Amino acid sequence: MNATHDHDRRGTSTLAVHAGESKRKACDSITDPIVCASTFTFPDTQSIIDFIEQKLPREEYGRYGNPGEKVIESKLAALDGGEDAVLFSSGMAAIVGVFMTKLNAGDEVVFFDECYHRSREFCAKHLSRFGVVTRQVKQCDYEAMAAAINDKTKLLVSESPTNPHQSIVDIERFVRIGREHGVETLIDATLATPYNIRPLEFGADYVLHSATKYLGGHNDLLAGVIVGSREKLDPIRYLRGIMGAVNSAHNMYLLQRGLKTFELRMQRHNENGQAIAEFLDAHPRVEKVYYPGLESHQYHEVAKRTMRGYGGLITFLIRDADWRATANIVDATSIPRIAPSLGGVETLIEQPLVMSYYECTPEERQQFGIPDNMIRLACGIEDTEDLIVDLRAALDAN
Repeated sequence: MNATHDHDRRGTSTLAVHAGESKRKACDSITDPIVCASTFTFPDTQSIIDFIEQKLPREEYGRYGNPGEKVIESKLAALDGGEDAVLFSSGMAAIVGVFMTKLNAGDEVVFFDECYHRSREFCAKHLSRFGVVTRQVKQCDYEAMAAAINDKTKLLVSESPTNPHQSIVDIERFVRIGREHGVETLIDATLATPYNIRPLEFGADYVLHSATKYLGGHNDLLAGVIVGSREKLDPIRYLRGIMGAVNSAHNMYLLQRGLKTFELRMQRHNENGQAIAEFLDAHPRVEKVYYPGLESHQYHEVAKRTMRGYGGLITFLIRDADWRATANIVDATSIPRIAPSLGGVETLIEQPLVMSYYECTPEERQQFGIPDNMIRLACGIEDTEDLIVDLRAALDAN
């Protein structure tokens, strides 16, 4: 377990509203101002020297930081029980920042094979050009992961829950494998959020979130964050300044505003996810439901032991349906919007075959576990019964 920080003594909603913020702000405003500055001025030459030598808490140039960014990073670190956080322009930019900082030519990284396919693709297709080796093992096969480690392995990576299959990692076991071999561990907890699980408390070195999703919560921004110890994050922050993968001042304002209602939204996402998963599980038109809150889920016991709630993402298969019949059900819903992503206040629905894997061969889709009759539903915060009525009508009519 990580050392307890003072902010851990306060509840999630209190942290989401107040962590990282000064009680007295510019112009006596209750909200932090949006600082639209690409550069920051100094009164004289000596003040520049003082800033460099004494590491004074101020900004120099927009690519290296923004006052609003500091507030959000402190807030996100508090929510995850971490010492520090580094904000990026997207979730992908965040994980690329970690890879580019931690991996050198000849190094190896090991993934569970249900991790976000773009993260795996970046390593397998792009880092490989620079001599980094990527190994993928079956999801939650801890023996296979341990066997894939050698003296060149520098990082173990897993998503939990995974998307779209909702597999749950036993993070304690995952972390133990890393520690036994002297290898750092990273958990992408985007689907869980800090409300439902805090991987750092189980000993993970890094936790990643696409803040585009539940943390922002309104489908109106892109952002990503890495949380961990300050010592481990300092080189990542330094490289971010070189890469320029920073967020805009307006985006940071939207993220901070979205975080104010984080706990309230997550409570509703969890409630909607559980209720709708149970409805779908009982519907004769549905063949299978992937949702860790269901007792039938393969990893339900691990989820029950480690998670506070199970989120708003549900994946399900339509019984005896080809891709067109499945698409008809997606098209027949009236409340959900057809779109990728998740975690916003609006419910989103998609057919993974079409939305994310349309250009893949049938063999590739089979390898990724994406059948023609799969639907992914990202529950928003609408009234539960309205969503159920809408889904029932779509299923019964097709």
